[in-house]
Amino acid sequence: MTLGVVAFIFARGGSKGLPRKNLLPLAGKPLIVHSIETALALSRVSRVVVSTDDAEIAEISRDAGADVPFLRPPELASDNAPEWLAWQHAIRTLREQGEVVDIFLSLPPTSPLRIPHDVDCCLDALLENQTDIVISVRDAERNPYFNMVRRDEDGAVHLAVEGKFHRRQDAPELFDITTVAYAARADFVMSATRIFDGRVRAVKIPRERALDIDTHFDMLIAEALVGKVALAGGARLL
Repeated sequence: MTLGVVAFIFARGGSKGLPRKNLLPLAGKPLIVHSIETALALSRVSRVVVSTDDAEIAEISRDAGADVPFLRPPELASDNAPEWLAWQHAIRTLREQGEVVDIFLSLPPTSPLRIPHDVDCCLDALLENQTDIVISVRDAERNPYFNMVRRDEDGAVHLAVEGKFHRRQDAPELFDITTVAYAARADFVMSATRIFDGRVRAVKIPRERALDIDTHFDMLIAEALVGKVALAGGARLL
């Protein structure tokens, strides 16, 4: 039986860190268009859907080839609204419209340097393993056992995690979660309240393709890297 694999791109109109972030230009295209084009290049994806509360984002998304079959309710597009609820809303709405949604795939606009191979690795990891959801990760920049600190009320700083390991090679390997892709069984998303309610696996993405854009500095890095990242390979299941 062919599974219904739907790619979703969640893009609010508001953003405090970078105003109108999802529409900022990168290599001549709005940021969200990079995610749409990646989704459209995935052979297993049956439909590419943008969930947004913003009319301009909706128009640009449709022009880029995505569907916008609904507008996200304002209460699910505020700064404080958990995106998980927007995930559930999107699945529920499409199912009510008669769409088969077996596999949920989220491709946030904040990760424009991903390539289709990275996302395919996440789908493979989900479909070939007893897994509820697959996240993407990259090597961690810092280690809380050795070079991350916390600050006390009096201003003194201490290691974030103290006393457990004395040699770096004895500490567990750590990873940063990225926004390259989230691949999940849609029924799990509908029944859970967060990612780590289920069995989670991770696909490691090469650092040069795993940039998450949150600040103006991140955009400068993306502008320097776009078009120069590796064209294939590198992503792997942990």
